[in-house]
Amino acid sequence: MDFTLNEEQKMLQAMVRDFAEKKLAPVADKIEQAEEFPMGHFKALAEIGMTGYGIPAEYGGSGGDNVGFVVALEEIARACASTCDIVDAHLSLGTEPIYIYGTEEQRRKYVVPLAKGEKIGSFAITEPNAGSDVSAIETTAVKDGNDYILNGTKVFMTLGDVSDIGVVFANIPSLGKRGMTAFIVEAGMHGFTRGKKYSKLGMRAATNADFIFEDCRIPAANRLGEEGQGMKICLSTLDHGRLGIASQCIGITRAVLEKSAEYAKQRVQFGQPIANNQAIQWMIADMAAGLEAARLLLWKAAFLADKHEKFTVAAAMAKLMASELCMQASIKGVQIHGGYGYMMDSPMQRYMRDAKLTEIYEGTSEVQRMIISREWLK
Repeated sequence: MDFTLNEEQKMLQAMVRDFAEKKLAPVADKIEQAEEFPMGHFKALAEIGMTGYGIPAEYGGSGGDNVGFVVALEEIARACASTCDIVDAHLSLGTEPIYIYGTEEQRRKYVVPLAKGEKIGSFAITEPNAGSDVSAIETTAVKDGNDYILNGTKVFMTLGDVSDIGVVFANIPSLGKRGMTAFIVEAGMHGFTRGKKYSKLGMRAATNADFIFEDCRIPAANRLGEEGQGMKICLSTLDHGRLGIASQCIGITRAVLEKSAEYAKQRVQFGQPIANNQAIQWMIADMAAGLEAARLLLWKAAFLADKHEKFTVAAAMAKLMASELCMQASIKGVQIHGGYGYMMDSPMQRYMRDAKLTEIYEGTSEVQRMIISREWLK
C-alpha cells in the first residue's frame, strides 16, 4: 500500500500551504472576532481553484480528486478553521450534490457559477425538530402545476446569511414517509427569507442563519433528482462532507501540536524548558500519534471515494476519530500553554472553541458511532 502523494497532490499541498500561511493565518483571529463572512478570502480561494475543486473544468471547476481535496483542506484549517468550514460547506454540501444529481441544465445554470466562486452555496436540512434525525423534517413541498410550494423553517445553515444558492430538503406529503425531496433554491425567490443570524462559540467567520419558506414557489425544474430521492441525496452528500470535517480536525490538531511543541521548548520553569517534563512529553506524543492515525483513516476514506467504492463507514470513522482527537488535543494545548493558553490573545483558545463544533455538525460523534456499529451488527 502506497501512502505517497502523487506529484499533482504535492504541488496542490505546497500551493495551498503557501496561500494559507500568507493570506489566512495572519488574519484568522481578526475575521473570527468580526463574526462576518470573509468575502475577500472566498474570492481569493476561487482564484486558486478551491471553490470548484473536484468539479470538472467544463462546469467551472479545477478538477482534482478526494485525496487532493482533504490534503488541501488540512492546510487551510491549520491556518484558519472558519475558512476551511466555508470551503467545505460551499463545495461539499452546496455544490457537489447539484453536480452529482443535477440535470445538464442545472449543472450549467448553478454548478458553473458556484465552482467559479461567483455564487455561494449552502445546504439546508436541519430544523428545530430535526437535527440528528433528518427523517423528522417538517418542511413541506406541495406540487402546484409546474411549481412546488415550500413551507417550513431551516436552522443553523452554514453560510445561510450569504448564500446565493441552497440545496433544500422538504417532504412531499402525498408520498408519505418516503417523501423527502431535494430542491435548488435561489436567493430572491418569492416566499424565501433569511431568519436569525447566529453568534457561535467557534468557527465564527463561517456564518450561520435560518432559512424561512412561506408559500415559496419553486419551479419544478429546480427539483434536484427525483421525488422521494432526498434521503439518498442527503446521506451521500454528508458522507463527502465528513471528509471535509475530518480534514478540518486534522488541520486544527496539527496547528495545536506545532505551536505546543514550539512553546514547550521555549517556556522555562524551575530552571529548564517545560519540554523536559515527562507530563508535557506524553501530551505531545499523544497528539502526534493521534494525528498520524486520524490522517491515515481520512486518506483511506478519500481513497475509497476516489475508487467509487462505498466509503460511508470509513468517512464516519475518520470524522469520529479526528474530531475527538481535535477536541482532546486542543484542551491539552491550552494546558501546555498554561495561563497564556487561556487568554483571548492566544490562538489556543480559538482552536479549542473551533474543535468543539467538529464533534457536533454533519453528524454528532454519537451518530458516527451509530453508523459504524450498524455495519458491524447487521
